[in-house]
Amino acid sequence: MEYVLNTSQLREYAPKLMAGDRVVLSGTVYTSRDAAHKRIVNAIENGEKLPYDLTDAVVYYAGPTPAPEGLAIGSCGPTTSSRMDVFAPLLLDKGLVAMVGKGERNREVCDAIIRNKAVYLCAIGGAGALASKCIKKCEVIAYEDLGCESVKRLVFDSFPLTVAIDCSGGNIFER
Repeated sequence: MEYVLNTSQLREYAPKLMAGDRVVLSGTVYTSRDAAHKRIVNAIENGEKLPYDLTDAVVYYAGPTPAPEGLAIGSCGPTTSSRMDVFAPLLLDKGLVAMVGKGERNREVCDAIIRNKAVYLCAIGGAGALASKCIKKCEVIAYEDLGCESVKRLVFDSFPLTVAIDCSGGNIFER
């Protein structure tokens, strides 16, 4: 199946999405990688304010390059998701609805996806320049000192993705 969705619809649609389905996603997405995830988890543990509300949020594991003149963003392909596996269950338990990246996830992440009725979506690796054409806005919102790994608020416009792990336990990596 193919779904054309806004990020605000993901919580509602997550139970309907099955591993292998295609999702064309638009709406607000936040970039975050290893270093930013570590800071976000430390903020949660210390009761500090987070850079964005995790409730029904979508995280894209990416470290975009600077925007060429006239564009919203430079190359913005997915990074290997397993590097965030140590952090993902807590973020899912705190409200995250979807993660976008590439590659397999560990059992704890899969269990957290199921427990929280969330979804893991894969983007095509190696196609960052093409992916950037589906991003209409980019602004750094936290941890600017991390450079390309800072937390950014993106606006996706018809970003093509594949459901890799669904909230029923379907997993394209186990087929």
